Amino acid sequence: MKSNNEMKRKENTCKFNFLSLVVFIAVSTAFSSAQNSEQPVANDTSKVQARVIGLKNICVHVLELEKTLKLYREILGFKLDDAEVYQGKGIEGMLAMKLKANDLTITLSLTAPEYIHTIGPVGNTNHNHFMLQVNDIGPIGDKLKEEGYKLENENYVRDKYTFFVGPNGEIIGLSAW
Repeated sequence: MKSNNEMKRKENTCKFNFLSLVVFIAVSTAFSSAQNSEQPVANDTSKVQARVIGLKNICVHVLELEKTLKLYREILGFKLDDAEVYQGKGIEGMLAMKLKANDLTITLSLTAPEYIHTIGPVGNTNHNHFMLQVNDIGPIGDKLKEEGYKLENENYVRDKYTFFVGPNGEIIGLSAW
C-alpha cells in the first residue's frame, strides 16, 4: 500500500508534468488541421456496403510522461502534429497530443491531475483503444447492437463515432469522420 507522502508526490509530479507539457506544446507547436479530401461520404447514393476503410488512430493513455515522450519522439521518430485539451464529462482537462510518423497518427492522452486517480495500473486494457475509420457508421453500429454489443455512444449516427468492447476485452472505436 502506498503512503500518503508517496501518493502526494505522484500527484504533484503528475501536475508538474502536465503543466510542463502544456507550456511545451504552447511554445513549440503551431496548431494546424488537415482533412483528407479522399474520405468517402457516408450514406452516398452509390449504395456501397458499409465497411472498415482504414485505421483512424491509436490512443495510448500516458502514465509516465517523460518515458513516453522519449520513446515516441526520440526513439521512434514521431513528430508532434497537434494537441488539444478536451472538455466534457469524464475527460475534462485531458490533454491529447497527436504524434505523426508518415501517415500514422498516435494520440497520447494525458489525464488531468485531478482525475489521475481514475487511471488503473499499466497493462489495464481499459486505458488503450484503437479506432477504425468506416465509410458508413449507421449500418455497422446497428449490426453490432443486433449481435449484442453495447455501444458507448447511442448517438453514433449523428456524432459519427462510438466505442465498444470486443470479445477479448479490447476497446474498439468506430469513426465516420
